[in-house]
Amino acid sequence: MSPLVRYMKAWVANDPSQIAAAVATECTIAECYGPVYSGRDRVRQWAETWLAAGGIVHGWTITDQFASGSREAAQWEFECTWGGNRSRFEGATVSRSSEGLIVELREFQTTAALYDWHGEWR
Repeated sequence: MSPLVRYMKAWVANDPSQIAAAVATECTIAECYGPVYSGRDRVRQWAETWLAAGGIVHGWTITDQFASGSREAAQWEFECTWGGNRSRFEGATVSRSSEGLIVELREFQTTAALYDWHGEWR
């Protein structure tokens, strides 16, 4: 299992220990919402705080993925509950790993439903 897949599965398991174990001691995780978490301890704190506040990851499904050396990228569909609201969106992640752990990860979110363009924008 690749480092990125292991990280995503840890979130689906809603397990802060697994999430922290998937990242390097010195790592940088940039969420698509804006926050940046630096270091394994901060990532663990984020996961514990988010889950304790009622956050639930229901699914994080990879729809396309590739890896080259220490770099990995994936497109995905994400579903979670936050603040009592269940939502789903598409996005992508670019990551770099070392010795099987994520060193750097950046997420991007699709902010509108995708559609086939036929001469007019929605």
